[in-house]
This record gives sequence, C-alpha cells and structure tokens, in this order.
Amino acid sequence: MDVNSLFDLTGKVAIVTGGGDGIGRGCSLLLAAAGASVVVSDINGDKAETVVKEITDNGGKAVAIVCNVLDFNDLQKLTDATVRQFGAVNILVNNVGLGGGGRENPFKIDEEYVERIYKINVFVPLQLCKLTAPLMQKSGYGSIINITSTSSVDKEANMCVYSSSKAALNHLAANLAHDFGSMGVRINNVGPGATRTPAFAKILTPELEEKMLRQTPLNRLGEVEDIARAVLFFASPASSWISGQILFVNGGGSQTLN
Repeated sequence: MDVNSLFDLTGKVAIVTGGGDGIGRGCSLLLAAAGASVVVSDINGDKAETVVKEITDNGGKAVAIVCNVLDFNDLQKLTDATVRQFGAVNILVNNVGLGGGGRENPFKIDEEYVERIYKINVFVPLQLCKLTAPLMQKSGYGSIINITSTSSVDKEANMCVYSSSKAALNHLAANLAHDFGSMGVRINNVGPGATRTPAFAKILTPELEEKMLRQTPLNRLGEVEDIARAVLFFASPASSWISGQILFVNGGGSQTLN
C-alpha cells in the first residue's frame, strides 16, 4: 500500500462534535485536509461556520450543523442531516466534553452536576455511537474516536467526577469494540494531556505550566495539532487493525493540576 493512501480519507464523511473550537476545530481541519467531507457540529453556529469557511477556502468540503448534544433529538437530527448532505457516515469524533479543571470539590458538587458531566462525557458518546455505527456498517467503513483525557488514569484532588467519567468512556470504548467489530466498525480513544486550547488557557498560569513541564519529558505542552494527528491516525486506514485502544498524547508525562 502506498504510504500516502494510509492517511487518505477521500470519499469519507466525518462528524466532529464540538468542532467549532479547540481540539474539535483542529480535528475538523485535519480530517478535511486528508480528504474527508466534514460535518462541523457545535452548539455555537458562528464558530462552526468559521471552521467550515477555513475548510472550504482551502478546497475542502464541510458543512456546519448546530447541535445541542444534551438534546438526544438533536443527535438524531445531526446524523440524519449528515446522511442527507453527504450520503453516509464513516467517521465520528466524539469530542464534546465538560468538567474538570480542578474545580470538583466533592463536598461542593451536587447530583445535578454529576449527572450533567456523565451525560455529556459518557451518555452522549454512547448515543452517537449507537446512531452512527449502523450507518458505518452500511457504508463499509467505520471509525469512532472518543476524546478522553489523561485525567482518566491520573489521580488528584478536585477532579473526581470528570476523571471518573473519562475512565468510564475508556471502558465504554473497550467494550463497544466487541459489539462493533463484527460490523466492521472500529472504536478507539485519544487521551490528551495538557493541551493549549481556549478552555485550558482560562486556568493555565506560568507557575502551573512550569510545574507541568517538570513532569513532561518532551518539555512542552500539547498543541491542538498534536491531538488532531492522533485522531487522524485512528480515522484512517493506517489503523485498520486497531480497536478498543487508548492513545495518550501527553509528551511522555503526566500534567496534573496539583
């Protein structure tokens, strides 16, 4: 097989949730650059449209679809609109997530908070997997990539709900690999370490960055492109015999908050 064809997504259709910003934006741009038609899904339509313009200005194919992932009717509408627009679904990037940031004092969070975090980080990916896997089977090509976190395996204070929800997402993918394998659908997780996104910038201080770098052998924090490249690997034929796995992208270290 030609090396270039290993990462060629020409003719494939990808959905990226939270595609209007941060890691989702990076994934949308790179998958489009690899030839995929990309549905940039985001609750913020303006951000999604901006990413679509970046893609189309560079000769790619993309559409923006506003989606509130907490509304399961919106998830159905998202998949239906993707099929109407591009005729298939081949790749799903479950990127939308919530929580963490060292703000989860177990004595100050309530049941409503826990339910919201688990719904976004676990139940929404599961629902989208259920909606898209049969479409992938029908198309003859399927790869699902969940964005988990190094927090799913790290241990630290004030992260109990986010970290456990991402750990659940890890085990969800490992088990769904067995459910989806006979359908010809792969499912894997990408676990970012500390990555320079607009959301992370809100909590990053020079002191915290210095501490994190002391725990990072490659001596830099992650960039969005680092995560997007791992997603491209799992989305592409290069990973055709890989399923149920987690790839941590963290510079070789562990960038805990405390």
